[in-house]
Amino acid sequence: MMPRFANLPLRAKGIVIIMVPLALLLTALASVFVADRQSRIAEDQVRVTLEIQSGIQELHALIAEAATAMRGYLLTGRSDFLDPFNRAEERLPVVLDEVDRRLRDEEQKARLERIRALVDAKVDRLQLLKQADVLRVGGREDLAAKLIEGKQVLDMLRQEIDAMNRREADLLNARTQAADRVRTLSRSLMIAAGFLGFSGALVAVFLFSASIVRRVHSLKAEAHRLSRGEVVTSADPFRDELGNLGQALADASVLLKKRETDLTESEERFRQLVEGVSDYGIFGLNPDGRVVSWNAGAERITGYQAEEIVGQHFSRFYPAETRETFPAEELSKAALHGRTEAEGWRLRKDGSRFWSHVVVTALHDETGRLRGFSKITRDVTERKQFEEALLAAREDAVRASNAKSEFLSRMSHELRTPLNSVLGFAQLLEMDVNDPESRESVAQILRAGRHLLSLIDEVLDMARIEAGRMDLAVEPQPIAEVIEEAVSLARPLCGKEQIRIEIMEAEPDLAALADRRRLLQVLLNLLSNAVKYNRPQGSVTVGHQALDDRIRIEVSDTGPGIPAERVARLFTPFDRLGAERISQEGTGLGLALSRHLIDAMGGTLGFGNRQGGGATFHVDLPRAPAAMREAAAQDVAVP
Repeated sequence: MMPRFANLPLRAKGIVIIMVPLALLLTALASVFVADRQSRIAEDQVRVTLEIQSGIQELHALIAEAATAMRGYLLTGRSDFLDPFNRAEERLPVVLDEVDRRLRDEEQKARLERIRALVDAKVDRLQLLKQADVLRVGGREDLAAKLIEGKQVLDMLRQEIDAMNRREADLLNARTQAADRVRTLSRSLMIAAGFLGFSGALVAVFLFSASIVRRVHSLKAEAHRLSRGEVVTSADPFRDELGNLGQALADASVLLKKRETDLTESEERFRQLVEGVSDYGIFGLNPDGRVVSWNAGAERITGYQAEEIVGQHFSRFYPAETRETFPAEELSKAALHGRTEAEGWRLRKDGSRFWSHVVVTALHDETGRLRGFSKITRDVTERKQFEEALLAAREDAVRASNAKSEFLSRMSHELRTPLNSVLGFAQLLEMDVNDPESRESVAQILRAGRHLLSLIDEVLDMARIEAGRMDLAVEPQPIAEVIEEAVSLARPLCGKEQIRIEIMEAEPDLAALADRRRLLQVLLNLLSNAVKYNRPQGSVTVGHQALDDRIRIEVSDTGPGIPAERVARLFTPFDRLGAERISQEGTGLGLALSRHLIDAMGGTLGFGNRQGGGATFHVDLPRAPAAMREAAAQDVAVP
């Protein structure tokens, strides 16, 4: 039987082990319940019998009180003697109904109906006696007859009540004996139920111990062997869940042994890999910040041997000014965010400093508990020195550029004063000479002076731009009006070569955000170049159009254009493209200055060669919003 039971699934075993004592216990409880129910029924019957007896006694007492009260009234004539009679008259129907409701015996019910009729007759006769004045009129003989008749009814009522009391006493005795028997049976059943429950528990404990507990202890011992890394060899002979678990433990022990071997080899390879890294210091910290592992890279960078540093707090690598705060901040940030990265000065064993780049990573177990930190340190002192040198070179370059701009600004101002004097005296001299040769010499002086003044102005503008001191008044400007002004100023340049300047029609009321004087300077420079580098009897076309949120101004000529290999040098300062072919005066700063000015106004200056010959320069400027154009128009309209 035991092998068959042992091979049952654990669910079936559990059902058997639970059901055996449970069935016995339920049987005993059912017996106790039945006995208890019978006991309650017997006790209820005894209680009802006592209540019925109490009701009968109350009937007798009420009738006796009513008769006594009536006699006192008849003897004295005082109405206060009738109070007990009145109470009895109200209470008697209620008591009769209560007794009737509790009665179960048919004989008693019949007797109660006779008592009810006699009570009604007795009450009626007492009511007649209550009318004593009427009876006194008939004489003492009638009153005596009524009293005698009432006594006869009362005697009959007492006989019925006595008979009813005797019957209830017999019923009470019988029911009391029945209740005692039921209580005795209930105690016997409770004792039997306890014995059955105890027996069932013993059977369940025996089954549980024989089929499960001993085998579980055996599995526990095998699990301890498995935890120590030993191979589990013994197998459970049965084929239930415990037997399958034993087989699984045996298989798992073989697998874990293999994985343990593989893990040991992997950890050894990883240890060799970490210890072999010499460019990075890789070491582990416990949650308190003390070193628990140390590699060759950390030894090379810091100079500490593993036996010197393991167990020490890693704050000893930090300079004295940061040692009290920064190490704790690094660990708290890593614990909060998972990792932290920083750079700073660290100390070697010999006290020398090195610039370190460190990454601290928090290490948690599978439950999320902090187990420690890993720290990777790299010596980047050479990079730090290079960055500092580069920063110093940049600062030197900025200082040199500022010095150059300051020099150009001062030199421009210093040159303008004597040059203005030269131009003034040359104009006076021009008015005094009359012969053509002398006038031509004076004109040459004026041209050279004006050219030099233009060069100084452009150099001064470049210096202002580079120094960031160029002040611009960017406002909505009507582009057609600015173009008309620029063309009118450039037309005198066209006479000698008979160059035509044409303005293309465009959408009216186009306005761009720009500084009017500087935009006019840029357009004059572009028109001057278009005329200067054009062919004889050529043409220059100026147009403008709206491109979404920008306004484009284009200046095109019919000259030879610019070779593709020279386009990259087009906006280089002091580089005059084509100067070797054309003997026109120029500074080489016009296009570079124009691009700087357009950039400062938020626009762009571009170039492209036209198909069939010629060049086109275009200026793109931000389009003025409608609200700004209307505000500018209102300001112009105000006298």
